[in-house]
Formats: sequence, C-alpha cells, structure tokens
Amino acid sequence: MYEHTTTVRVRYAETDQMDIVYYGNYAQYFEVGRAECIRELGFTYKKMEEMGVRMPVVSLQAEFLRPAHYDDLITIKTILKELPQKHEITFYNEVYNEKKKLLTRGKVVLYFIDSKTGKRTVMPEELRQKLTGFFTGQAL
Repeated sequence: MYEHTTTVRVRYAETDQMDIVYYGNYAQYFEVGRAECIRELGFTYKKMEEMGVRMPVVSLQAEFLRPAHYDDLITIKTILKELPQKHEITFYNEVYNEKKKLLTRGKVVLYFIDSKTGKRTVMPEELRQKLTGFFTGQAL
C-alpha cells in the first residue's frame, strides 16, 4: 500500500453561502492529492504525457460525512491500496480537518491511455518500479 498526505487551506471561493465547502470542489481536492502523490514518486502528469501516457478520470465517488469551512486547513490523504496490473489505477482519498476528523471519503478511477492511439495501455514501467516496493515491503 502507498499513502501520501498533503494539506490545503480552504479558500473563500470554494465555499457556499452556508460557509461550507461546495461539494464539487472535492474533485479538485482529490486531484491535488493525486498530483502530489505522483510528484512524491518523481512523476508529474506532464512527465507522463511526455512519455506518451494520459490519465483521464473514468469514475469518481465521494461520501460527505462532515463539512469543511472557509480557512480550514484540510489534509488530503491519497492511498493506493493495490499495484495496478492492467490499464486502470484506483486512488482512494480521505479528507480530514485540523482536529483529525474525517470529513470526506472518495474513490477515483483513472485509465492509462496511449496518447498516440487513444487506446488503453499499462502504467509506465518507471512508475511501476517506483511503486512496487511499497507493495512488496521493500520501499526505499
């Protein structure tokens, strides 16, 4: 299993008239978590695109347990529970407030797509090598 956490401060524009984070913004929070998770492994979406691989979202689920509010410092935990074997990768997300209360849970599925053909492909080997140790207990 691989886990990464990052923090974000809720901006005023992300809240509604009730001072609660608008539910649609959680997709962006999940994306921040994914991007930073991949960055920690030495990758970026841009680097993957340069390698000829794109990663569109094909499914997103969210469960809203408690609200986040303007100026809250939230922690986004991004988890890979399994090493991708085929063309898809599943990221699990948990969003916490400063009191470590779970606010939101999510699951986002992306496909690895060959940029030239538009067809499904597998995870770039370089990324697979970086992740494998976390699933075999031999991470550096």
